Amino acid sequence: MSTTTSTAQIAWRRQRRSLLQSAAWAGLGATGLSWAAEDPTGGDPLGSMQWPLIRDAYMGAGKAYRFSPEVLVKGPPFAEDAMNVPVMVDARPLLARGLKIERIEVAVDRNPIPHVLTYYPERALPVLAFRFRMEQGSPVRAMVRTSDGQWWVGHTWVDAAGGGCTVPGATRKDGTWSRTLNHVQAKLFNSVLQGQSTRLRVRVMHPMDTGLVSGIPSFHLEDLVIRDDQEQDLARLEMHEPISENPLLTFELGAAVKGAVHISGRDNNGNTFFQEVGA
Repeated sequence: MSTTTSTAQIAWRRQRRSLLQSAAWAGLGATGLSWAAEDPTGGDPLGSMQWPLIRDAYMGAGKAYRFSPEVLVKGPPFAEDAMNVPVMVDARPLLARGLKIERIEVAVDRNPIPHVLTYYPERALPVLAFRFRMEQGSPVRAMVRTSDGQWWVGHTWVDAAGGGCTVPGATRKDGTWSRTLNHVQAKLFNSVLQGQSTRLRVRVMHPMDTGLVSGIPSFHLEDLVIRDDQEQDLARLEMHEPISENPLLTFELGAAVKGAVHISGRDNNGNTFFQEVGA
């Protein structure tokens, strides 16, 4: 492909993305919905052919949704390390509408395993930071379901050199993963988000094998639950193979924390972990 052609295609893609995103943020009327139905990308502002499959898989075919700037997805323009791509999802603007957030689905259109995680904020704020693996440049989606049954979709585009899902992690290569498996490090911080708030940062040592490397089966964390001293859920997280090795997760617990916080979970082989961190 010539440099001229490549540059022209990139410019076209950016222009199309900008126009579609402007239309999507404004909302689709009857004409827009008809046009989106004929568009093989389903009217996706990022022009992804995979979007209709992602939409139907994680929100359900025919479900009401809208692309919204009130769901913020922040990531780097280019992933320097495709095995550790930092992303933050923030759906707090939806709270200002008086909406209760039931769950957040995160997916990467062009990953061989698109589903990254499902987050249930429960009594925490709908904010989550994490790292994940990318196989190639792709849209990164956050699909937020509110208690009225509506879906709100935010996204960003992250370019990547690729290969993050199909190579073993560092601890798998050197064999040290078994010595630290499911060890947990956790700390609470004061946060400026939403007034007086508590931030929880958690690292769980785990190889997070995707199952896409020859001879290494899928081996990953599945569930993580955060509870207060009264054994009430503060937040729940379901994780899938694309989460990075030794996951580093940041939660915004809001003002709900009283006393110690209890963190527990398990991986897909049944190994469990537990950690208590003082307030």
